[in-house]
Amino acid sequence: MAHNPEAAERDRQVRANLIAYLEGQIAGSDAWPHARRDELVGALRTHPALYRLLRRTGEGKLRLDRAAVARDARLDGKWLLRTSDETLSAADLAVAYRQLYQVERGWRDMKGALRLRPVFHFREDRIRAHVQLCWLALLLIRVVENATGQSWRSVRDELERMHLVTLETGAGWVAKRSLTTPGQRQILAALELPESPAFSDFEVTATPA
Repeated sequence: MAHNPEAAERDRQVRANLIAYLEGQIAGSDAWPHARRDELVGALRTHPALYRLLRRTGEGKLRLDRAAVARDARLDGKWLLRTSDETLSAADLAVAYRQLYQVERGWRDMKGALRLRPVFHFREDRIRAHVQLCWLALLLIRVVENATGQSWRSVRDELERMHLVTLETGAGWVAKRSLTTPGQRQILAALELPESPAFSDFEVTATPA
């Protein structure tokens, strides 16, 4: 049996949202005709997460099933891991399961964010190069995530706020970077990378009088 406190808190919050929604749906239903309550129950059957928390009294009234809520709460953040390898300890099994999750996550990132597929190359050497570049990109993503403690999407969204703009006047032009935000400075510090120069290029087209 494995337990993840973070997942347990997430499960608790999801269940709280479900309970609030369900209570809103059945509020005032005691005064409804029997047919209308049946219609709501039929609609809730298509949402198992909600339906399992619903209870009908002997008179057909709709109530929150608090016993089901308590049963559900006992499973928050818990997984049952089973293996045929009896040499593995509980800790080893948990680590192996986590590694499997990381592998599956890596494949999702390769196919999604890195667009490993579809492959539009026809020569084998180009296909191999395409896959190797995607693998190196995935390695870079994991290095960034481990160093910053943030998801790649959060890091990417923050860094994409950094822009290079060109300011042009009659006397010339200059390419200037936008000011570094606190979030960007934190990311660069975690990755041990220096900030890029504030000015990257310029050109004087007229000589001042």
